[in-house]
Amino acid sequence: MKPGVHPHYHKVLFLDSSSGKEWVGYSTMDSPDKKAVGADELPIIRLDISSHSHPFWTGQSRQLDTEGRIDRFKRRYAKR
Repeated sequence: MKPGVHPHYHKVLFLDSSSGKEWVGYSTMDSPDKKAVGADELPIIRLDISSHSHPFWTGQSRQLDTEGRIDRFKRRYAKR
């Protein structure tokens, strides 16, 4: 294998922004934000959604249309 071709695979802290859950895993991603976990200083990788907050895995539905986009679409094309 050529040296310097493959990305560095290291421990990171994944943080689910929706639920606030965090867990340690491995990734090639990096982040300037760091958090101390045990004796290690790990980069924080923020996730919008994970198995901790996804409706399929939690069994809870969430309302995603907070700005009324669906209603606006129906009003706009109801005339046709």
